[in-house]
Amino acid sequence: MADELRKGFHRDLETIRRDLVRLAALTTEMVTRATDALLDGDAVTAQMIIDGDDVLDVRSLEIEHACFRLLALQAPMAADLRVLAATMRINGYLERAADLAVNIAKGAMRIQGADIPARLRGIIALMSDEAVRLLRTATDAYLDGDGALGAAIEDMDNHLDQLQRDFIEAMFALHETAAMAVQPAVQLALISRYYERIGDHAVSIGERVAFIETGLPAEPPAAERIRRRRAAHPA
Repeated sequence: MADELRKGFHRDLETIRRDLVRLAALTTEMVTRATDALLDGDAVTAQMIIDGDDVLDVRSLEIEHACFRLLALQAPMAADLRVLAATMRINGYLERAADLAVNIAKGAMRIQGADIPARLRGIIALMSDEAVRLLRTATDAYLDGDGALGAAIEDMDNHLDQLQRDFIEAMFALHETAAMAVQPAVQLALISRYYERIGDHAVSIGERVAFIETGLPAEPPAAERIRRRRAAHPA
């Protein structure tokens, strides 16, 4: 009887894992599509991303509820408990990353028709590519149970942080030549921060993957480290 319960538990856990990986793929796709909508001035795609967020939210809630059911019915211990706890946290990070993609789409709607200078367009494309790379790496680390890869994402995120600083510097340079109106400039500054925050969520996912393997929390905690980095390199 106990063996059957354990087998059932691991079947349910594997289902949750597959659902989480699909959620990660949807989130990553949203980032890419939101960037395309921004750079192409595509209001239709931007609105589709905004409207489609409800579907992703429902899937995230289903994963959360499935985790709670396993916790309540199986009372897992040790390694299995770490997996469930980390999975619930990762689920939350993905849902918030998807919300940031929606924010990018909303920003694209607000500056519809505005001309984005070539220099800024290039950095936006690079930030998007880097955010997507970090999310995919974090997903791979989770899928493969690769704690070392998960822990390495923090260092990989430095490139995205630098791109975001480059973007703000380029905006200031453009402002000096009066090449951009204030309202689009404000929206683009916010959008650059959204990409940077997506990277932060990928870092947090990587740390949860490392926690599954080692049982040790990140030192220092992600939020504290992110605050230190932002204080040292303010936008």
